[in-house]
Amino acid sequence: MRFNLSSPIGRALAWLDMHLVDHGFIRAMYNNFYDLTGGLYRCSQPSPSQVREYHSQYGIKSIINLRGENPFGSYYLEEEACRELGISLITYRFYSRQPPKPSEIHGFKALLSTLEYPAIMHCKSGADRAGIASALYRILHLGEDVKSALSELDWRYGHFRKSDAGVLDFFFESYLARNARSPIAFLEWVDTEYDWQEMHRRYEKSGWSSLVADTILRRE
Repeated sequence: MRFNLSSPIGRALAWLDMHLVDHGFIRAMYNNFYDLTGGLYRCSQPSPSQVREYHSQYGIKSIINLRGENPFGSYYLEEEACRELGISLITYRFYSRQPPKPSEIHGFKALLSTLEYPAIMHCKSGADRAGIASALYRILHLGEDVKSALSELDWRYGHFRKSDAGVLDFFFESYLARNARSPIAFLEWVDTEYDWQEMHRRYEKSGWSSLVADTILRRE
């Protein structure tokens, strides 16, 4: 549904949709906001007032929307707030229930290199998609190791590995297990050995037991 923000009724419907349908009333109390260092912050879907607050307090120049274009009022209200404040709103979608594709990883690396900082990136709750994007930011942009970056996928942000979103942990843990056998750079592994579809199938079929049997124990 596209909301007509120039109409009082359309604007009212967008606000109701943001707070009730898209659970904005929860984010109004707690926005899961954290500093990733280097001029980038992670959070849940911000309301227009939160966009203005972060712009005023942190000088935000860009926002990465990890949800993609979506039918919720929060998307159109955020788009309007960014336009009014001169903030660049970039849509770059990740998924919380499947491992990232190599093209998504490389595309995100390119985006981070051209992004105008200070910046914010967000999904809906700031837990899963924001978590994998934050981990990749630390690996690809800050040059940190995968093991430490994996801390961005943690319960304190609302991420639980014993859920369908655990496939994101599985992705990084699979690399760490492979790297432990013989060192290989993260992007080299992504480009030469990683098969996101096969990893997704393995995780859906047997979850973490697949990592233990196939990657760590190397059963055939």
